[in-house]
Amino acid sequence: MNKDSVQGNLKQAKGAIKETFGKVTGNEKLQAEGMADKVAGKTQESYGDAKEAAKDAADKLRH
Repeated sequence: MNKDSVQGNLKQAKGAIKETFGKVTGNEKLQAEGMADKVAGKTQESYGDAKEAAKDAADKLRH
């Protein structure tokens, strides 16, 4: 795991909490922010995973 993967996971968790809290309180803006945070977190996690895969592939080619 790398920094982007970890931060992406944290952002997804934060988004899930915001989304749930928004649903419970009827706050549509907070719910939408939570959904956006989850998407941004998933994107960042995917980017981190891709970086890790590229690094691993480069390491294999080197050896």
